Amino acid sequence: MKLTVLYRGPLSSCNYGCEYCPFGKWKHTDEELEKDRADLERFLAWVEARTGDTVSVFFTPWGEALIWPWYQQALARLTHLPHVERVAAQTNLSCKLDWVKDCRAEKLGIWATYHPEWMKRRRFVAQCETLTALGVRHSAGMVGFLRFAEEAEALRRELSDDTYLWINAVKDGQEEPYTSEDIARFTAVDPLFPVNNVRHPSLGRACRGGESVISVDGEGTARRCHFIDEPIGNIYAPDFDQALRPRACAKATCGCHIGYVHMDYLELDRVFGSGILERVPVKPLWRRQDVPLREERKLLP
Repeated sequence: MKLTVLYRGPLSSCNYGCEYCPFGKWKHTDEELEKDRADLERFLAWVEARTGDTVSVFFTPWGEALIWPWYQQALARLTHLPHVERVAAQTNLSCKLDWVKDCRAEKLGIWATYHPEWMKRRRFVAQCETLTALGVRHSAGMVGFLRFAEEAEALRRELSDDTYLWINAVKDGQEEPYTSEDIARFTAVDPLFPVNNVRHPSLGRACRGGESVISVDGEGTARRCHFIDEPIGNIYAPDFDQALRPRACAKATCGCHIGYVHMDYLELDRVFGSGILERVPVKPLWRRQDVPLREERKLLP
């Protein structure tokens, strides 16, 4: 079996305080942190035991995980397992990166989000440069608020040509909708922005969620993805594998990258290939900013 697990434990605290995020500057108690650590340890043991499968793990915490040593150690530990193909994590990249030397860098992927209100651009770029020097494939990105447009353009100029910069479209919570000029501006930074700026029709559509991709919480409860609450089972149950089967999407639309990227009809697996977890396209689309690629046009509804 080839299985991708999106792990999201109870950790929801963050060292940043973005006003649009409900977890900004939230702090856990020592007891809550200990539970998160114990849940993660149990999950790691489960992955270690699945030696007959090929497993990839993507850490998608509510808060910021990589400031905590047990998550750093988890990434290192998983990258050294022969049956683990890929290990990736979403992060604000505020942590020190000395732990990366303990990982097998060729298996590690980083999805880094730049928050200009909380980190200097030069430091964020330096962190990305360190990842490159360490041989870690990564993407960088920003939330596409209009007030961040100039900062996104500046970040694109300063990042290495080897680093893809994505823009997450703001579909709710923005004072005014994007104009055609706004879309063109963000697309010049991220050629795949038009794909993210769409709530893709998904009801009844085939999706790898629930079959070869699952979302798992700290209790081991598995769901087909982060956006459908209905559990399909618990990974710690002895008969869990029977729950893995093809399922049509039960939502009307899917507007988040970590969801729609697994929908069959969008064929985004061809766009991202082995970089699908850390959001790195196979081809350096961002180096061609004159016109959108045919592949991108094909993805739009």
